[in-house]
Amino acid sequence: MSHNIAIGVDIGGSHISCAAVDLVTLNIIDNTRTERAVDNKAGADEIIGVWVEAINGAIKNIQAEELRGVGFGMPGPFDYVKGISYIKGVAKYENLYGFDVKKAIAEGLGFSGDFPVRFMNDVSTFAVGESLVGKASAYGRSMSVTLGTGFGSAFIADKIPIVDGPEVPKLGCVYHLPYGDNIADDYFSTRWFIGRYKKETGIELSGVKEFASLADTDPLVMDLFREFGTNLGKFLSPWLRKFRAEIVVVGGNISNAYSHFGNIFEKSLADEGCDCKVSLSELKEDAAFIGAAYLLDNKFWIDIQHALPLM
Repeated sequence: MSHNIAIGVDIGGSHISCAAVDLVTLNIIDNTRTERAVDNKAGADEIIGVWVEAINGAIKNIQAEELRGVGFGMPGPFDYVKGISYIKGVAKYENLYGFDVKKAIAEGLGFSGDFPVRFMNDVSTFAVGESLVGKASAYGRSMSVTLGTGFGSAFIADKIPIVDGPEVPKLGCVYHLPYGDNIADDYFSTRWFIGRYKKETGIELSGVKEFASLADTDPLVMDLFREFGTNLGKFLSPWLRKFRAEIVVVGGNISNAYSHFGNIFEKSLADEGCDCKVSLSELKEDAAFIGAAYLLDNKFWIDIQHALPLM
């Protein structure tokens, strides 16, 4: 029996989600989506234990002999080649610092050390998924952004993440670039909305979902959405032009409020001379599953070896 199934894993700040993917059709296999809450301040063994439990939840509904391996979309800093976490200085997963995640996952699943467990940056897996079967699949050059707790981005050319060279910023992403009083991540994320609204009103809202519910009745909320969309277009347009992106795909939790800022964002891009097409992700987290599972396509894995150390 051929090994044509891989588990695609998406690691969030406080949860893990995963699904089994058919590597021939790139379809997610029915009844294999699993999700578990994770205490990101727990010890390494506890975190790995929850991750293994979630992955086993996906494996149980496939034929185990068809499993080719497991692919992770993992936030950094992380050694994506060796599978070792170097996350520190943030309030999540610090106890994994220096931990051999690759070995621990293989052993936790009951496989030998040579069982394929592969890793790539989490936003890159989302972007690859979109380029394979999502909104960017008909285009050679795309950028995907995830708007949420942080500001994620990835540039893709012919299905491959581009992380160096004159067309993209360092690391192949934009969150760290200077913007306003600090960096872009501070302006194009949930905390910008929360911070700005609290500064103006003294009220701290819980997140963008609450902002969206108030958009039709609170003029300040709509002002914030307009400012967000305008600034996002101004910030992204130079990089979209430089990369010659044909499409930008928008995902992440803030994208659920796209109706409140999308037209403004698209107009801002046009005003900046950027004619790049804009699409809202329909796959959402499924794009990350597919992109992560695709790490088990051996040709793709070979093709991205030069990029992994730079992510």
